Amino acid sequence: MAFRRFDIRSVDPRVTLLDPHNPKQICETAPESLKRHRLIPQAILVGLLTGAVSVALHLCVDMTDELRIRFIKMAHEFGTVGILLVFCYVLVAILIAAGLVIGFAPEAAGSGIPHIKAVLLGHRRLRWLRVLIIKFISMIIGNAGGMILGREGPTVHMGGAIGHGLAKYWPGKGRLDYTILLAAGGGAGLTAAFNAPLSGLTFVLEELERRCASLEFFAAAIACLAADIVCRAVLGQNPFFHFTIQGAPPLNLALSFVPLGVLAAILGNLFTRTLLWGQKLTVLAFWPKMLWWCVLATALSTVAWYKPELLGGGQKFVNEMLASNTMNLQSIGLFFLIRFALTISSASSCVAGGIFMPILVLGALLGWAVGLGIQMIFPELNVDANLFAIVGMAAYFSAVVQAPLTGIVLIIEMTQNYSLILPLLIACFTALIIADWFGCPPVYEALLEKDLQKNRLNLANQVNS
Repeated sequence: MAFRRFDIRSVDPRVTLLDPHNPKQICETAPESLKRHRLIPQAILVGLLTGAVSVALHLCVDMTDELRIRFIKMAHEFGTVGILLVFCYVLVAILIAAGLVIGFAPEAAGSGIPHIKAVLLGHRRLRWLRVLIIKFISMIIGNAGGMILGREGPTVHMGGAIGHGLAKYWPGKGRLDYTILLAAGGGAGLTAAFNAPLSGLTFVLEELERRCASLEFFAAAIACLAADIVCRAVLGQNPFFHFTIQGAPPLNLALSFVPLGVLAAILGNLFTRTLLWGQKLTVLAFWPKMLWWCVLATALSTVAWYKPELLGGGQKFVNEMLASNTMNLQSIGLFFLIRFALTISSASSCVAGGIFMPILVLGALLGWAVGLGIQMIFPELNVDANLFAIVGMAAYFSAVVQAPLTGIVLIIEMTQNYSLILPLLIACFTALIIADWFGCPPVYEALLEKDLQKNRLNLANQVNS
């Protein structure tokens, strides 16, 4: 008995069979599984390159931290003249870091996460190589000057730039692959900054690519894994924050995390609205902007002279704070105000640098203050203020960024304390609910809208001229 070869076109003439010798046709019409397989080498390469760039940035930032500390110590030997030396040092760093951004890549200012979101939405274009170079150099120089900015936003931006560049020059790619690798690179950047692959993946799904399509998820997972391997191989596998607790927090402390979430929402709302107001400083003319840089340099150099450990991203400061456990409420309040004001000021200076880590530092200070307050009011609860400092990071992040899952997973990965899940859930979702009630916008969404408005204004001015 003879069998005929089955041809689906006999059932549905609209179906066109794939030509196995036509790679382009296979690329465009391949099933989801084949597309995933095709993305594996690209996603791995994005993760490896992003991890390498992040490691280089991490080492350079540490080196400039040491350089700044040594310079400040040397300046103290000159007495009052040393204050002027520190001021000149900080001002020169601001001028160079901001000048590079303004002159060569204005889109590299700040954290870069709103710019990545704008590119994913199709509202902005990405000059990937220029952003990558200027972002890296400006971040290092700004950190040398003591700017209260983190390297986490820049690594997200640079990771996205690497993904975009790879998609651009990899043969046979379409529009979808640009967005996939761009988002995967951003997630790999966050992973590399914190040695936290699940946080990077969650950030992609919750903040960058809310479509949560399987290709985006798959590529981001591969890229985050590759970036994490690079960072752990070079920088080690120690947790980002050195803090341990014995066992899970008792259930009778559960309600005490609610006021922490409420305060995080109130102060997070203040942070977001103040930061949006501060963005007006980025569009000033040259001489008013020059005056602003001088004011910022004066503030930074004053803090550098009296309390240099408050400068920079803040990871070392938080670790020392948790280890010493000696600060009182007055000191915590003062440090919170200083870091709050200098974070807003630094983020409004046109220098490349993120607010991710500064937000976590503010949350740690807030949480520690709440923990000390509960210790004083209810000593019988035997509250650990360090525990509240850790939970405060995620709560404040949830209030400002409004991505609670990213905040929860990030803190769990950075501290390697999975027993914190209940207090984290209570504080973070309390902060999110209260922030929604206040009508406070997510900070990156609000910064994106500001950026698009500024871009539209620039285009209108060019047309009119």
